[in-house]
Amino acid sequence: MTYIIGEIGQNHNGSVDLAKLIIDLASREIKDELFDNVLKGMNAVKLTKRDLKQELAQSQMDKVYDSPHSFGNTYGDHRAKLELSDEEHFEVYTYAKSKGLDFVETLCSTGCLSILNYFIPDKLKVASRDLTNIPLLTALAETKIPIIISTGMAGKKELDNAIETITKYNNNISILHCVSQYPTEPKNVNLNTIPYLLRHYKDFVIGYSDHTIGISTPVAAVAMGAKIIEKHITLDRRMKGTDQAGSLGPDGVSRMVRDIRYLDQSMGKESIFALEDISSTRIKLERSIATNKLIKAGEVIRKEDIHLLSPGDGFKWLEKDNVIGKRPKEDILPNEIIYIQNIE
Repeated sequence: MTYIIGEIGQNHNGSVDLAKLIIDLASREIKDELFDNVLKGMNAVKLTKRDLKQELAQSQMDKVYDSPHSFGNTYGDHRAKLELSDEEHFEVYTYAKSKGLDFVETLCSTGCLSILNYFIPDKLKVASRDLTNIPLLTALAETKIPIIISTGMAGKKELDNAIETITKYNNNISILHCVSQYPTEPKNVNLNTIPYLLRHYKDFVIGYSDHTIGISTPVAAVAMGAKIIEKHITLDRRMKGTDQAGSLGPDGVSRMVRDIRYLDQSMGKESIFALEDISSTRIKLERSIATNKLIKAGEVIRKEDIHLLSPGDGFKWLEKDNVIGKRPKEDILPNEIIYIQNIE
């Protein structure tokens, strides 16, 4: 089953209560009345933790941030409003666990490791921008917590350097193909990176972190072999916040999870065969040998006397030698199936 991560990121807008409501959305089962199925919701949610002392140059933190999505006059004020404390992260973590979800944390600097004094996330995430942050990679790897890395700003060299750093301490790594364009244009997605990663990084779980609009790309990624899908989620795409519009709202979450869960079931095995579940349809719709004229009892059945009609519970065309040259026991009307009990 595909491991689906609902990325809350900063879509909580600095509110623990809003984060909990988004967790409710992520944990929600999907009910499909057509097939009378109940499908598992997302597997995990993800929050992001920043240490603002290790975030941006001071001149950038002090820079005026004039945007409809700003939560403060400067970028530093904006970021501070969106940060949850370690204690608040723990509260959100506890709530997610109560809902049966795994909890993933993106830690953006070594100072964020203070969160481990409160709880141990199920997985740690390395943001695309930090794939070259060797001190951070080392610190995260030393925790021995499973690590997910995104390739949004990386080529092969950067990815290999990151893996080399992490595997000195920790081999439990998942690699997510990602494009750090928000939203990502279709021409830039390059889903063929997924089979490349599957082929060249066989020791690791391969997935996809999606920033496109809609749900078709993550569903396609699963079909191409991704075992993890990460997608931004929110309660309302119209809310204030830079990531809200590019996230999935409640309806989008339901549709994506439904399609991925059904795709998981649909993959099957590399073979061709007729399922027992289609036997009734096969009988109803397939063709059987039938008369195309009245054939009287005792007459020899000729090839020109037969054709094919439904249902499919009689002789197939490849079995025509079991019919041609035989004689009916009783008259067979035109356009009726010839059954074994009809002939002698």
